[in-house]
Amino acid sequence: MPAMSSSAFRVRRATIDDLPTLKALWDAMQIPNSDLDRRLTEFQVAEAANGQVVGTVGFQIFQRHGLVHSEAFSDFGVADQVRPLFWQRLNALALNHGVARFWTRENSPFWTHNGLQRADEDAMKRLPEPWDRSAPGWLTLRLKDEDAIASLDKEFDMFVAAEKARTAEALDSARKLKTTMTWMVILLLLGLLGWMLYLIVIRRMQQ
Repeated sequence: MPAMSSSAFRVRRATIDDLPTLKALWDAMQIPNSDLDRRLTEFQVAEAANGQVVGTVGFQIFQRHGLVHSEAFSDFGVADQVRPLFWQRLNALALNHGVARFWTRENSPFWTHNGLQRADEDAMKRLPEPWDRSAPGWLTLRLKDEDAIASLDKEFDMFVAAEKARTAEALDSARKLKTTMTWMVILLLLGLLGWMLYLIVIRRMQQ
């Protein structure tokens, strides 16, 4: 197949119309897909100028971690042109969702050439448990200082909790003030009513 420029392809989010094609790709790549059809929104697809889907890759976000998974191509002759487009899209998604670390078990040299390296023991401790820490071949790439982010997240959570407490306290004070004002109005009305009755009684006595 003649070499093609990456500009000959475009990457977009998968839609329900892509599902039959994706299932065929997963089957051809022997990727277990019993639940992937329910996770369609995780997938990006690359299509040629004629609209044919030539490849796909999944990107699952969990907390501040992003998992690159289930890469598949109808023709690996286009992989070198398409992978950079996928990588650009994944980085944009990571930035938009505040992802601090990439993970993958994809074994193409492309991923290590773009910064993902074998996860050491310390890195593996950071791998979200739902992604199977016992599985071999994990690659990872830190995008941001996770400890600093965790500290900021903790401070933000404390700030939010304090704001909620202050709001609850303010609402409670407002309710108490409202109750007090209501009773004051009631007492005032009762006082006025009593004064009016007193005047009526006095006038009748003077007649």
